[in-house]
This record gives sequence, structure tokens and C-alpha cells, in this order.
Amino acid sequence: MSDKRDNLDTLCVNTIRALSIDAIEKAKSGHPGAPLGLAPVGYTLWTRFLCHNPKNPNWLGRDRFILSAGHASMLLYSLLYLTGYDISLEQIKNFRQLGSVTPGHPECGVVPGVEVTTGPLGQGISNGVGMALARELIAARFNREPYNLCDYYVYVIASDGDMMEGVASEASSLAGHLGLGKLVCLYDDNKVTIEGETSLSFTEDVSARFKAYGWHVLKVDDANDIQAVEEGIRQAREEKERPSLVIIQSHLAYGCPNLEDSAEAHGAPLGEKEACLTKKNLCFPEDKEFFVPGEVLKHMRNAIEQGKRAEEEWNEMFSSYKREYPELAREWERVMSGKLPPNWKASLPSFAPEGKMATRSASGKALQALSETIPELIGGSADLGPSNKTLIKNAESVKKGHFEGRNIHFGVREHGMAAILNGMARHGGMIPYGGTFLVFSDYMRPAIRLAAMMQAHVIYIFTHDSLAVGEDGPTHQPVEQLMSLRAIPGLTVIRPADANETVVAWEVALEAKSPVALVLSRQDLPILDRSSLAPAQELKRGAYIISDSDGLPQLILVGSGSEVSLLLEAKQKLFDLGVNARVISMPSWELFESQEEEYRAEIFPPEVRARLAVEASVAQGWWKYVGEKGNIISVERFGMSAPAKAAMSEAGFTVENVVNKAMELISGEKQKT
Repeated sequence: MSDKRDNLDTLCVNTIRALSIDAIEKAKSGHPGAPLGLAPVGYTLWTRFLCHNPKNPNWLGRDRFILSAGHASMLLYSLLYLTGYDISLEQIKNFRQLGSVTPGHPECGVVPGVEVTTGPLGQGISNGVGMALARELIAARFNREPYNLCDYYVYVIASDGDMMEGVASEASSLAGHLGLGKLVCLYDDNKVTIEGETSLSFTEDVSARFKAYGWHVLKVDDANDIQAVEEGIRQAREEKERPSLVIIQSHLAYGCPNLEDSAEAHGAPLGEKEACLTKKNLCFPEDKEFFVPGEVLKHMRNAIEQGKRAEEEWNEMFSSYKREYPELAREWERVMSGKLPPNWKASLPSFAPEGKMATRSASGKALQALSETIPELIGGSADLGPSNKTLIKNAESVKKGHFEGRNIHFGVREHGMAAILNGMARHGGMIPYGGTFLVFSDYMRPAIRLAAMMQAHVIYIFTHDSLAVGEDGPTHQPVEQLMSLRAIPGLTVIRPADANETVVAWEVALEAKSPVALVLSRQDLPILDRSSLAPAQELKRGAYIISDSDGLPQLILVGSGSEVSLLLEAKQKLFDLGVNARVISMPSWELFESQEEEYRAEIFPPEVRARLAVEASVAQGWWKYVGEKGNIISVERFGMSAPAKAAMSEAGFTVENVVNKAMELISGEKQKT
């Protein structure tokens, strides 16, 4: 019986290998080395341990699996197809082609069963930390003995490249600190990268490093020893107090007679001759492409029935839970469906037009109020909570063994924080947020980009948004960051002009289904008197006329954030000089571009060519709105160490400079007419 099972295991593993070879050869593109080496690891995990339902990939009680080594995508697609997910053999044959559901790297929302989009190394394992953290946070809130709604694991397959990336180190360090015991990472230690052997650049003791992080570390000497792999995973699952790293020695391009353990097999097809020789070496039909033995499909499709039973058992448990804890059950259903609680907007603060308030402070007050009605709003800062105003008062800190808190201390780990937030968002059941200074958004950019790609509902709180940071100087004064964030497709960037716009920005961020960046001031700004201005709710349109002239204006002044109050002052000065100006508050380009064309033309009438944009950032992008006849007051240099007012004045952000630039535009228009 054991021999029969071993033979079937070998046949299944080699089927995964052969499918990977054939798909990559047909596409003339891909990474065959890792799927060939990892096939027994993926097979063992998916058939011995992974609790999932191929017919319902989003079942809430499932284990989560992340292929952090996303270049090994054909390993994952083979497993998804063979276990019965909605991926056909024809789609496997269409690997890496236009419109295919089997793209070059795994993409969630495109491929059924893919939890997160991976490919940039280090991101997947960091997302796994986020998912494991989310599991602990939700379990602490909803689990009641004997009902364990969150009795699932987060599994990650990572590569040597993942281990080299700094973001993986940041996230793994936090995972060990928090003791995320349901996180199991299978590290494919094949010692080969694109350039050659890892010894060229990577000789550290990964085992010792992860032990120092607080992980449980195990070793498996041979990836092809399925029993040893199985035992390694079993021992990792038994460790409840620490995340586990199972270091598995594998051979890149296993079975290739000429390319095994060679960098040449990492990121290029084997070639027809080597592909045939490899199949022969694996005792697989050389002349049959995309061949799947019937016994393999029958065996691996057992996952369908097993998944169905597992989900039914979970549903029965939840039904009992619902009878015993009806209010908790209703709340579980609400948060896991992504719905906000009823009447949540009633908690939003409003601010009287008295005095001044930094938009970061208004954001903190909004967050505090919202946290009392939206318990799934959970997050923190990269060690800047008091500055970012991201700490929830009267809420505990998240600590090892104590996940009832709301305040996550990410430490000085901006990139790790952003990738962890992605995992939390993709897990579901919470709205994660994370804060830092705007200038340090650069450290987070790869993860922000992936959040936008995945449409993950993450809220970024970026404070200290301009040269008005002041004395800390150019290293801390953002100049190009605002525009670089606007360049990311799918990310909504909002830079509110005052405290009340900030509250509306939070409203937009919570109702969004994708990532949102709130860009906020360090310095106090006037709380605008809306009795003579447009209401702050107009922020939802992205750009709006906050103050207008009688009839068609001679000049349009447009800006965002702290510069809007400057423009309102300039408008009055221009009026005294006989110039009728319109002031547009433009907190979000993305929201504005989503409006109908008629509205956009109403805000920026084509016939008004005298336009001046004022924003404490680089000018790039603003020409679209001011046109070739307009002008921009911007920052085209790094900042300076000086008090905030002095720095802004030196850069030209004064009423006098705005008025002078505006008059030059008006004069130019008069000369042309």
C-alpha cells in the first residue's frame, strides 16, 4: 500500500512538473526552475494539509496560501487546476498570454484561488504576516469557546530572493515579536538566483537570523522526500507560540539532465530538447504535451469533496455559534462582508470656523471618533503615532498573546508596514491603516503599488506634507512624493485644505473599495468659514469651486491642501485690484477625473485661459489643468532647514507672489485680446 501511494505521489509531482514545463515552453517565457524543484513541496502541502474548497475559493474558514516566489506561478496554476479550481487545461495552455487567467505572476482578482498578487520578492511573505496578524485580531474579537471561527493557517512558499529582500526582514521581525503561531513559511533553499549561485552575494545563516527574530526553525534536507516535507510541516503546525520557518533544500530545475542547479533554468524556457530529456528523466511521456494521467486528476480532485465537507462542518459550527452568540454572529457577517456599520457617519466630527488646526490633528480627531463606531478600523504607524495622530485613545496596544488591542506598533519599518497592511486588507474583516511622514512614502512605494493593483482597501495617513515641515530640513520635506503617488493607477490621493475637508476625506476613504492616501499638514491651517464658501462635502468631487466671482471669472486659482487658504487670501487682494478670480480647491485628482465631463468643464471653463496652480510640490502634472497659457507656483528644488513660514516664503508661497503671478497672467491675456 505504501509503495502504491509513493508511486501515485511521484506521478502527481511529475505531472505538476510536466505541466509547468509544457506551459512555459508553449509561452516561450517563464521560470521553470522553481516549479520543478518545488513540485513535491507544493503537492505535499496541498494534499496533506491545506484546508480549502476549490469550488468556493473565498470560504471564510479556509487556510490562506501565498506563493511569495511568484515567478514560480506555474507551480500554483498546476495545483489550482489539478485540485479543481475554475482553471481549465486550456487556460494552462494560455499561460502568459493576453487576457489569460494564468498571467506571468499570480494576480488576485484574475486567478481563482490566488490570495494576493506576488512577483516582487519579499512582498508575499510580508503579506502573509499581515494575514496571520489579521487572523489573530479577528480571532480575539470573535472566537468563543468552543467555537474557533479562525482555526486556519497562513502558508507561504518563499525563495532565496524573498529572504534577501529587506521588506521580508522587516515583516518577519515583527511576526516573531508578535508570536504569530499560525504562520508557516516554507523556504525553498535552492541556492540559485538569476546571476548564479547565491554564494555570490548571500552567505548569511538564515536559520540563525529567523531564530533571532523569534521564529521556530526546522530543516528538511531533501524536497523530494515527501515524508520528510510532511513531517516538517506537521511540526511547524504544532508550534502555537511562534511563526515557523521550514527550510527545505531543493534542486532548481530538478530532473533536467543538463540544467539542474543551473541559473540558466531560473528564468527562461528549457528549450525543446531539454524539455523532452527532462520528461524522459522523470519517466513521463515525452511526446505528450499537457498530459494529465487520469489517476492523478482523480486523486487530486479529492480536494473538491474534502473542501465541501470542511466548509459544511465550518458552517454547522457557525450555525451553533449564531444561536449562542447572535449579536456577535451578525457583527461577524457584517465585517467579513466589508459593510460599514449603520449610522457610522453620525460619529464624524465637524469643526467651527474658529482658529486654526493642522489637518493631521483633524485626522486624529476623526479617527478617534470613527474608531468608536467602526471596530474593524485597526492600524498604527511606523513609530510616528504621536506625530501622525494615529493612536486610538483608550485602546490597547497589540502585543504577543494579546490581540484585543487596536493600536499596532509597526516599529521603524515603513516598507514592512505597507506590505503587512496589504495582507490585512486582503484577509478581510478589517480596514487597516498605517501612518508615516509623506517623505517616507518612498520607502513604502512597492507595497502601495501592489495595493493599488489588488484594489486592497488600505488607508495611508501621510503627514508633514510640505516644506512647512520646517526645521527638520530637506531630508524630511517632501517635494516629489505627492506627484509620485498620484502617478500610481488605482490609488486615490486626497490632500484636504482644512479640518472639515479632512473629515470628508476620511468619509471617502472608508467608503472606498481600494487604497486611499490622506496627505496632511504638520502646520496649523485656518478652519475655513463655509458660510461664504462651498461646503466641505464637495471634496467628494475631487475639485470644486470653493469661492467664485460674479459671472465668468477672469482668472482661475487652483490648489490643494495648505495652499487653498493662501489662494483665498490672494483672491481678495485681486478683487481689490479689480480682478475677478475663481478659487478651486482640488484635493484629489483621481476623484475629479472620475466626474462627468460636463462637471469638469464647469470647474475649468475652456474659455478661461488665465489659470494659476499653487501647490507645495513639483509642478509635474499640473499643466493638464492650467494649460499652456497658465502658470504654476511649485517647488522645483529640495527644501531647506528653516522655520515653516520662512521656508514656505522663500519658496514663493506668499499672497504677494500669488497676486503678482496672477496679474502677469491677466496682463498677458489682455495683450492678446
